[in-house]
Order: sequence, then structure tokens, then C-alpha cells
Amino acid sequence: MDVKKGEFVSVIGASGSGKSTLFKLIAGLLEPNEGQIWIDGQPSGTRLGKVGFMPQKDLLLPWKTVIENVVLPLEIAKENKQSKMQEIKEWLSRFGLAEYENAYPHELSGGMKQRVAFLRTIMTGKDLLLLDEPFGALDSLTKRNLHTWLLELWGDLKKTVLFITHDLEEAILLSDRIYLLPGAGTQKVQEVRVDLARPRKTEHIYQPEFIALRKELEWLIRDEK
Repeated sequence: MDVKKGEFVSVIGASGSGKSTLFKLIAGLLEPNEGQIWIDGQPSGTRLGKVGFMPQKDLLLPWKTVIENVVLPLEIAKENKQSKMQEIKEWLSRFGLAEYENAYPHELSGGMKQRVAFLRTIMTGKDLLLLDEPFGALDSLTKRNLHTWLLELWGDLKKTVLFITHDLEEAILLSDRIYLLPGAGTQKVQEVRVDLARPRKTEHIYQPEFIALRKELEWLIRDEK
């Protein structure tokens, strides 16, 4: 597997195929038994702290407000958060959170919590973001709204993203490429290119090209079982 700078790459596969384990390996939380992982020319063993990692659960600290949760990466890195407060408030506005900066997590909807968690991940300042099913626990309507929001925001982020999902439509809509991790049927990682023009909108899921890609993924997944 390889991911180029600025790409949005999704990883799909059956439960137990190792998607979350792969992310922990990339983040440096685990070490591989064999093989190597390189980020920006740096080999295995030097990755810890090189990526921003957003798990499926938002993991917001319930005793901290929205803005306090967002600046947490700056506090951990011992950076001067006051010097970046204007930038932080601009991001809060772009994420639709300006009116909620002093709210606590229990006062937010599920979609808003995920926006806060995503912004906190961006505030790590890392160029590579690992997003482990960030929308997986949300209802379909909220998820669709967040897809629209993320697609509109994506052009300005200029980040490289690895994205785990079980949702084939989500993978196609957001991604430049999709990797299917091997199951019981094969030991080969399979790659599917998403050659759909950007910018994309959620209504593109009804286009023939989109439907054809979904069918291709469904056939590949069926062959894995």
C-alpha cells in the first residue's frame, strides 16, 4: 500500500481483517512483526506523534468545553494556544461550531461531537490524518449531512487522509483510491481507483459511474468471503 501527499484513501474490509490494527501500526502505537511503514521518508519506529488519529468514538473530555477540547493538542504539545486563538475561532466558524465554543459535549448532537473531534485532530497540525470510521455511529441522515460538509471543506484542508469505513457509498464519494484488505479468500490487498471528477456532491451517488464502482466493490468483497 502507498498513499501520496494530499490523497484521500479509504480502507475497507471485513471485521477482523486488521483495519484498526493497521492504523495503530501507522500511528506507532504498535510495532509490526515484519515489514516496514514509512512516513515522509522516516522508517518504522519513528512514527509516534507524526500523525493525527481520530477514532470512531469522539473521546471528547466531558468536563471541557468545545473550545477547550479543540485546543487540547496544543496544550499537549506545549504550544502557545493564545497566539493561535484567532485561527482556532476561524476554524470553529468554518466547522459550524462558533455558537457552541463554550458548550459541553453532552449539549451537542452526535454530528456536532464528530465535528469537534475532527477539528481537534486537525489542530494536531499533522499532514497525515487517520480517521477510523468517524461517521460510523451516526444515523444515515446525519452522516449524509457530514459528507456534504466534509466535501465542501476538503479542498481547503490540504491534508493526506487514510479513512476506515464499512460504508461503500461513503468510501467512493470521499476517496481518490480505495484499498480492500484481504479476507479468508485471498492474501492480496486490492486497490480500486475512484476516477470521479471533483468537486463531488452527495447526489453523485445516483450517477451511473458511481453505481458501477459500487458494484465492482461489492463483487470484490463477495469474492473475499
